[in-house]
Amino acid sequence: MFSWLGTDDRRKKDPEVFQTVSEGLKKLYKTKLLPLEESYKFHEFHSPALEDADFDNKPMVLLVGQYSTGKTSFIRYLLEQDFPGMRIGPEPTTDSFIAVMHGDTEGIIPGNALVVDPKKPFRKLNAFGNAFLNRFVCAQLPNPVLESISVIDTPGILSGEKQRISRGYDFAAVLEWFAERVDRIILLFDAHKLDISDEFSDVIKALKNHEDKIRVVLNKADQIETQQLMRVYGALMWSLGKIVNTPEVIRVYIGSFWSHPLLIPDNRKLFEAEEQDLFKDIQSLPRNAALRKLNDLIKRARLAKVHAFIISALKKEMPSVFGKENKKKELIGSLGDIYKRIEREHQISPGDFPSLKKMQDQLNSQDLNKFQPLKPKLLEAVDDMLAHDIAGLMVLVRQEENQRPNPVVKGGAFDGTLDGPFGHGYGEGAGEGIDEADWVVARDKPAYDEIFYTLSPVNGKVTGANAKREMVKSKLPNTVLGKVWKLADIDKDGMLDDEEFALANHLIKVKLEGHELPSELPAHLVPPSKRKIPE
Repeated sequence: MFSWLGTDDRRKKDPEVFQTVSEGLKKLYKTKLLPLEESYKFHEFHSPALEDADFDNKPMVLLVGQYSTGKTSFIRYLLEQDFPGMRIGPEPTTDSFIAVMHGDTEGIIPGNALVVDPKKPFRKLNAFGNAFLNRFVCAQLPNPVLESISVIDTPGILSGEKQRISRGYDFAAVLEWFAERVDRIILLFDAHKLDISDEFSDVIKALKNHEDKIRVVLNKADQIETQQLMRVYGALMWSLGKIVNTPEVIRVYIGSFWSHPLLIPDNRKLFEAEEQDLFKDIQSLPRNAALRKLNDLIKRARLAKVHAFIISALKKEMPSVFGKENKKKELIGSLGDIYKRIEREHQISPGDFPSLKKMQDQLNSQDLNKFQPLKPKLLEAVDDMLAHDIAGLMVLVRQEENQRPNPVVKGGAFDGTLDGPFGHGYGEGAGEGIDEADWVVARDKPAYDEIFYTLSPVNGKVTGANAKREMVKSKLPNTVLGKVWKLADIDKDGMLDDEEFALANHLIKVKLEGHELPSELPAHLVPPSKRKIPE
């Protein structure tokens, strides 16, 4: 009897069950978060409503920088091919936002057509008007890199007199819109132009709350000497420290991202290592895309909750009949105190609140009497989503990652150094001698043999204790020396013969020169007497 009551009650508490992460995110947003956003005019203050395409689209990379820092060249370098609408030059050549995406045929879709396409995640850009849409295009082309990611090229940020000329649309607001939806934001700097203009400063501040997505590239670093490069790097970190308010240091990648010869090749190895690190970061985006969308939805839900508290608090203070305008001015002026009160009453972190000045400016054009009072049911739905449903989706994210092969970005510059002698670190460290017919350790073996015969070998082998006394002289930690021992003791008898001892010393030398030890001994380092003869 009354069993339906218990069933209904359980249904409320049990988290939703979804087949895919994308489907789950869409349903949770539409059923639990969107009603709260609509009730408290969230979209008028912060960000337009999300659509299905926002949850389905490929990972996106947003390139931002002052003019002539190499943004378009960077895309050309990644794709290893020109894309429609591409223009490169020393002056502000890219005057449009260009979404570089995959397509079966090359072509350009203009902005006004792009924002009515339900399959593209750009429909809400319609709010920025014709001045922006005339400067927004999608360049489509068949390219393997674009099968995994999309890249957004932006107009060069202006400096000096140029930045006083109005663009006709809110440039910082457009970038903020993109920042919410992309997976990675790359800020490019030219090693010769480190000045951060007012417009660039505004842009970086607009990227607040998305610091986890930001990476910095110091481009064209091959055009300056090593000593100058150190000074430029220090100056860049100092400049960024004044604008980006994070306790952590932003990761800066140094290099020259185009296919021209290096002007000053002194730092070639550094540039190669930095490029590999940046490529690995970009290649990981498809694997982490679902997690990023989940993370962004949580951020959005927290902001929507705070926004609801602010709007309802203002509504509560407004008179019903007389003195509305005066009270409105008073409330907007004391918004900082309202923030503090909400912070105390609901135990909300100060970092979750929107910008005070921006909120005050937006409230001036609003009718506070039309705001909604607090609706506990809407807030409970969002709290339930954050407490239960998101946890279920996290499990599903891990399951999806395990079920499919590791998805990484392929093609273009990402494949250029994968195999062959131009792969990163090829022929260096443990890879030295990989193409040589002779055993590479044999070069230094006479010197190692002299040490070997001072360690009292018995039947042509030294004990572990005697070998240890010599190996610790390298001052490497025991964890490293233990790995060296495992690699060098090929027959696993707990002793080293002259070849194994020479190999151990060679591996110690590799580590002391700053290279990593291999997890397994490469075939070319196996001593000749211990190589298996093919049948």
